[in-house]
Amino acid sequence: MPGNTFGTLFKITTWGESHGKGVGVIIDGCPPKMPLTQSIIQAMLDRRRPGGSLASTTRKEPDQAIIMSGVFEGMTTGTPIMIMVENKDAESRAYSPYATLYRPGHGDISYMAKYGIRDWRGGGRASARETVARVAAGAVAKAMLDRHGIAVIAYTLELGGIRAENLDLSSINQNMFLCPDANAAEKMALRVKAVKNQGDSLGGIVEIIASSVPAGLGNPVFDKLDAELAKALMSIGAVKGVEIGAGFEAARMLGSQNNDPITPDGFLSNNAGGILAGISNGDNIVVRAAVKPIPSIAVEQKTVNTEGKQETISVKGRHDISAIPRINVVCEAMVCLVLVDHLLQQKATVA
Repeated sequence: MPGNTFGTLFKITTWGESHGKGVGVIIDGCPPKMPLTQSIIQAMLDRRRPGGSLASTTRKEPDQAIIMSGVFEGMTTGTPIMIMVENKDAESRAYSPYATLYRPGHGDISYMAKYGIRDWRGGGRASARETVARVAAGAVAKAMLDRHGIAVIAYTLELGGIRAENLDLSSINQNMFLCPDANAAEKMALRVKAVKNQGDSLGGIVEIIASSVPAGLGNPVFDKLDAELAKALMSIGAVKGVEIGAGFEAARMLGSQNNDPITPDGFLSNNAGGILAGISNGDNIVVRAAVKPIPSIAVEQKTVNTEGKQETISVKGRHDISAIPRINVVCEAMVCLVLVDHLLQQKATVA
């Protein structure tokens, strides 16, 4: 199966399925002599682990990272790094009623059309469980960015139609939705409870900001930095749209409004989202990801079985009400992976 590898110089390959023995990642291209321990990786994995919010699944996975190779005495060796996380709490039997049904909103029907076979236990490779590997790799990338003074942070901008208005980034970790607006977070909690009682699910928007990114990362044609970021975020299963800077709002502006004036002290605005002509301009990189509602819902829906006959389906089990806020760290990880890859490419360009 192609499409399991991401990156150019800092390259990752993820493996494993939702209900297999485990998931993991192989990282190739990480420079040697960088401090790296399991605790560094674990800190980021803990942010993805279920159970942290009202919107989360009740599946209990410890998600303990095991470094299998590429690290010696707390330092990277320059060889491939393999990280594994075991699946401890999979309940495959819960999916047996759907073995012959195509779940609306899931990749069941398209996956079957492509491969002629599918792992119906939670979605196999198409499951959100695969993102554990991305977050583990993102932790390594984030450790590299830290050494260059680059910070990446993701937070909930919108959930269930409720949008954060007064952004206080220092308060993100003070509520279960990782929202920088305490009042909005309270409204989100009420919205989640109501929708959960209806057996339905919610979508939202994650905003990611990368600060202290040097100017010059990216390329002006096909490998634009914003194009790479869009691909990275769109590769996350629940993401259906990506904006850079002003995004779609730019289509409603005049050129005089959208252009960011330049002064000796820098840009006066950031509608470009920190990227011009596909290359970072030294300003903060601002990206937003539109996250669809979780497709596994108890509300009865029409579908067909594997023989093409009409059926109805109501998906029971341990499912998130929303991918937010657990997806936030996944988005953050993907942005870190892109930035590290382009940082290494830029070093090779000017060397």
